[in-house]
Amino acid sequence: MEALGNLCQFLNGGTPAKSEAHFFEGEIPWITSADITGPVAMNARSFITEQAIAASATNKVPAGSVLLVTRTGVGKVAIAGVDLCFSQDITALIPDHARVDTAYLVHFLRTKQDYFLSMARGATIKGITRDVVSKLELPLPSLAEQRRIAAILDKADALRAKRREALAQLDRLVQSIFVEMFGDPAGASPSFRSVPLLELAQDGFQNGAYFPKGAYSESGIEMVHMSDAFGGVVRRGQLRRVECDGDDVAKYSLEKSDVLIARRSLTYEGAAKPCRVPDSSEPLLFESSFIRIRPDLSKVSPLFLFHYLNNERIREKFVRPFVTQSTISGINQSNLAKVPVLLPPRELQRKFELAMASLEGLSREHHRSAAELDRFFVCTQARAFQGEL
Repeated sequence: MEALGNLCQFLNGGTPAKSEAHFFEGEIPWITSADITGPVAMNARSFITEQAIAASATNKVPAGSVLLVTRTGVGKVAIAGVDLCFSQDITALIPDHARVDTAYLVHFLRTKQDYFLSMARGATIKGITRDVVSKLELPLPSLAEQRRIAAILDKADALRAKRREALAQLDRLVQSIFVEMFGDPAGASPSFRSVPLLELAQDGFQNGAYFPKGAYSESGIEMVHMSDAFGGVVRRGQLRRVECDGDDVAKYSLEKSDVLIARRSLTYEGAAKPCRVPDSSEPLLFESSFIRIRPDLSKVSPLFLFHYLNNERIREKFVRPFVTQSTISGINQSNLAKVPVLLPPRELQRKFELAMASLEGLSREHHRSAAELDRFFVCTQARAFQGEL
């Protein structure tokens, strides 16, 4: 075991003065934590000059440097794909290549995200100190062994990436079928009449429940939280459970035909995202980050409504104008009620349901496989840094 402070050189980032507009008229990529969205940092939204570097705390690092987010998104890790500069949200690690393989170091840092998050401090902007990173101890086998371990983890991660791409292809196919059957609802000349979303709900909208920590238990009723809804369909079986009375169950229960709407989100893009509910004989509740829509089945198909509200062009034109932007973006019942829905005849909606049925099984299989690959990858990571690979 060896402390990272003995294996790497650390470089801080910084932000050139925004008041000096000419600082941001150069050709050198300058990134923030928001630009780290994958394993390799390639794309920057800002480009600065050499003068900006000289007049600020930012540093330029070569391609291949390790970038660790230590503020605002703590724990994200990437490799610099090009020579670049970076903000104070990021710390660069330049490893001693005679002792540490870069890919091995990156995989190790990714296993420590929960640890970094637990060590983050700050009232408004949470971050970790240089000390937290430099004192972290890395298992240090030979370079050849490090490369072998990194290669295994790279292959396991590549399998996960292929499965995610397959899911993305399925989603694009769904979007294509939607447009083929209904045209482009966000186009200049929509084919169907428009109704406010509220008119399609049976009994208005319902915000979710809030329960104190003491109400959660192993034997309670399953409850959907925001982290359980990222895939577009609630995945049951490992949800947190709450103890509650019959009145709460009646008020906050979910049915297969319900559509959940994200009432708030840390990102603007995540606000007002829809989520479907799986069929089950067991009760299911939803928490206060959601609004429940119980569609009037005589007017609208739940499956059509979900895909309508999930269509990116529709969201941009018809949904996001009603989303408030602040530290936590969101939508309230009053604004959600105004979202226009272009409503095809019920018979055409039923044809869409039939078309989707053939894809549902394939989607479930891909999601199941993706979950298995995620579990396999986490297990392999843990074994790798315990000397068991």
